[in-house]
Amino acid sequence: MNPSHFRELEVWRLAIDLAKAVYVMTSEFPREERYGLSAQLQRAAVSIPSNIAEGNARASTRDYARFVSMASGSVAELQTQLTLATELSLADGDRMIPLMETAERVSKMLHKLHRSLIQRLESTGSPVPGPRSRSY
Repeated sequence: MNPSHFRELEVWRLAIDLAKAVYVMTSEFPREERYGLSAQLQRAAVSIPSNIAEGNARASTRDYARFVSMASGSVAELQTQLTLATELSLADGDRMIPLMETAERVSKMLHKLHRSLIQRLESTGSPVPGPRSRSY
């Protein structure tokens, strides 16, 4: 589970493939969507492998877990935006299925990676980060 470099992680490679597929799909969107949903989809897709890489490069397991959690959030954001693109008829539903399946696979892999990082923290006796309370 402990690849020394993010490029060795299957989840990172799959997330790169997902981001490339999102770019291909959004290139077919109407021109007026360039700065709208298209840009949002691209940002969310790019943020997934970027957060995996940044977390892997961090010096602490706690930071790594935090960045993996952010990557998971970006997958959920991407899945929401892919659904919206389909419902707005910006993309063909049949062409969207493989993207949604890949996003779900990345999500599950990130969940497992996060869980293993948390278990590593627990085994070293480090306090495990919990949900933060916020005052609004």
